[in-house]
Amino acid sequence: MKSPLPLLLLCLAAASPAADNPAPAAAENPLKKLLRDGKPVIGMTVTVPSADVALQAARAGFDFVWIEMEHSPVTLESARNMILATQGTGLTPLIRVPVVELWTAKRALDCGALGVVFPFTSTPELARQAVAACKYPPLGRRGAGPGLATLRWPAPEGYADFADKNALVVIIIEEKRAVDQIDAILDTPGIDVVFIGVNDLSYSYGDRGRQTPQVKEAITKIVAAAKKRGIAAGRPANVTDIKAHMADGFTFFQGPSELSLVATAARPLLEAAGKSAPDPRNRPLY
Repeated sequence: MKSPLPLLLLCLAAASPAADNPAPAAAENPLKKLLRDGKPVIGMTVTVPSADVALQAARAGFDFVWIEMEHSPVTLESARNMILATQGTGLTPLIRVPVVELWTAKRALDCGALGVVFPFTSTPELARQAVAACKYPPLGRRGAGPGLATLRWPAPEGYADFADKNALVVIIIEEKRAVDQIDAILDTPGIDVVFIGVNDLSYSYGDRGRQTPQVKEAITKIVAAAKKRGIAAGRPANVTDIKAHMADGFTFFQGPSELSLVATAARPLLEAAGKSAPDPRNRPLY
């Protein structure tokens, strides 16, 4: 009977990493790389809690999903399912939290988001709090407990180091008082994107959705401050104006929601069949 030793040694050699096989390189958030290279990124806004919608966003070619938790009933459990659906797709999941607080960002990141969008970041103090919420000590104040996040992001260098480098910090400027302090706000280290909430910003100036000269001047001021510091500038965009926004210096775009995209795609099909959407003016509200 032949000795089993050679077979055993062969199995051990196959199971052990070869000396010339280096550890896998640390992964990098593709959004950060694209933005650093000055290239545009666009995401689909998700307001309906559906893993299939998130996966379809990836299949369609979006760079990220903007999971909307400020203006929609998406829950953390639903967000988690959508985030898991993005595994292996190259799509980066971001969550817009309802308020700039440590605990809101912590829960978003711990369920696997790789970036947080903070609304109404209108003071330097809130900007510092946003960054601190996304980084572990000593860089920030994020609490340690990312069990679910490590399942989504099994980083070879360890999750904490990976997250500190890769979690995208997006602050939204949507008040006049923020524009007045924009230099101090953007002097905060660690901000990756300054996003302009153009609609809320117009309301803050008393213009209720109208892009008046004073609102446009405020937008120009924000973009200039971002460019001076090497921070990407973002805003909402649609197919008719995205190229003009890129010419103005924007590289981070929040695309329409899944509901808006369905309505837009349905219109030409309905028209080809001689049909159209019901006129809401002819429907009772009650």
